[in-house]
Amino acid sequence: MNWPESVPSALEPAIIDADIAAIRGQWILLAADDLNSEYADDRCANGRARRQEWRMGVIDYRSTKELPIVDIVNLYKSNEWSSAQKPEILLKALKNSENVISAWSEDRLIGLGNAISDGCLVVYYPHLLVLPDYHGRGVGREIIRQLKEIYKDFHQHIIVSEFNAVNFYQSVGFSRAGNTVPMWIYEGNDH
Repeated sequence: MNWPESVPSALEPAIIDADIAAIRGQWILLAADDLNSEYADDRCANGRARRQEWRMGVIDYRSTKELPIVDIVNLYKSNEWSSAQKPEILLKALKNSENVISAWSEDRLIGLGNAISDGCLVVYYPHLLVLPDYHGRGVGREIIRQLKEIYKDFHQHIIVSEFNAVNFYQSVGFSRAGNTVPMWIYEGNDH
């Protein structure tokens, strides 16, 4: 992440804790829930219409299952997920999810996360993807925050993490599930 040359001293503690773009000149930092800063809390919107602004533009977060297949395939291919090779099935799977949160920069799909749930006790987050150009800018963090908020009263939140994403998921509240080992029957080749 490229940090600014100088940051207002009142914001340094918040920025050190944030995994978001920095404040400098035209860069604006929004995402109060990721920060412990009165400055950010006073200036941020909450909820599903949440937006983050920085040099790369405005990021809109939407709760919708109506997603263009071309954008979905591009997002999955850019992250080398094998499900991009089955676009019709992938689109159907996302539409069958209980919730889908997507992130948009203007009309470009830049991130997506979904949830599958039993409706009252357990929720599973099978997909969280962000375009590589937007990694490290808080997009995935905001998507998972919104999903966790929807299911905040559930007993169990489950995610299967790639090894290189474990630290990220720990930073947003997940922990290793005791002595459990994830197991699956899988037909892909990307893990």
